[in-house]
Amino acid sequence: MDVQKQMNLAMSYIEANLIGEIDFQKAARLACCTEYHFKRMFSFLSGFTLSEYVRHRRLTLAALELHNHNVKIIDLAVKYGYDSPDSFTRAFQALHGVTPTEARKRDVVLKAFPPMTFQLTIQGGNKMDYRMVEKEAFQIAGIKKQITLIYEGINPQMEDMWENLTEQDFLELKQLSNVDPRGILCVSANFTEGREEGTLLDQYIGVATSQRVPERWEVLPVDAGTWAVFTAIGEFPKALQDVWARIYAEWFPTSGYESTGGPEILWNESKDTDRPNYKSEIWLPVIKR
Repeated sequence: MDVQKQMNLAMSYIEANLIGEIDFQKAARLACCTEYHFKRMFSFLSGFTLSEYVRHRRLTLAALELHNHNVKIIDLAVKYGYDSPDSFTRAFQALHGVTPTEARKRDVVLKAFPPMTFQLTIQGGNKMDYRMVEKEAFQIAGIKKQITLIYEGINPQMEDMWENLTEQDFLELKQLSNVDPRGILCVSANFTEGREEGTLLDQYIGVATSQRVPERWEVLPVDAGTWAVFTAIGEFPKALQDVWARIYAEWFPTSGYESTGGPEILWNESKDTDRPNYKSEIWLPVIKR
């Protein structure tokens, strides 16, 4: 399958339906993947979310129409999917730096956000280590907190979760750990649609287990299936975050697999993250595309 061609078919469909309703499931089918995977892959390839892209394209077209002084701002608001002229004005000003009324004047500088097409290039000399693992159903047992998604640097909410676990907690959890990946894990689940930075997700610190779990621990059931396991070695968390980006920008487009949208597991070799060759593993549940 020509991934670049399929992604660009999806982008052409979106461009043709900027006025009116966009069926993102249909766009995903054109890209030969699920809606979840299409949105996630789009974000990693482009650097922003699909909803941001659509909003910017619509506001670009709206700015062009304002050159026609017979067009009413309220009509443009409705045409491009806004509930009121006020919400349209706020969005317009956030992108262009001026209100729609000001945009009608001569010599006003506006932003142009052109249609996007993809050219997928896999660069050589930078290998990715991964393996495929089949797993029976299991569960994650540990503590859970809803936290904010941060793509770069240390997440202070995660730091707070670690600090709330005592040595006794770690001993009890390790006794429950009887399923790979063994040991203490970070597990992310139930991401907000679009996975924009600053949105919420459920974060677990715990272990993979098939044992009966004491009531004091939160439990996340995980279905049986195939997992792609990627190794990251280097400065933490930069090396880990670089591998995350490459998985969606390079591996998924060419592998024939896509994410199931299930929980994502991070295994770290130790608490000593200052090691220059710190090792981590990313476990992603996948299905054949």
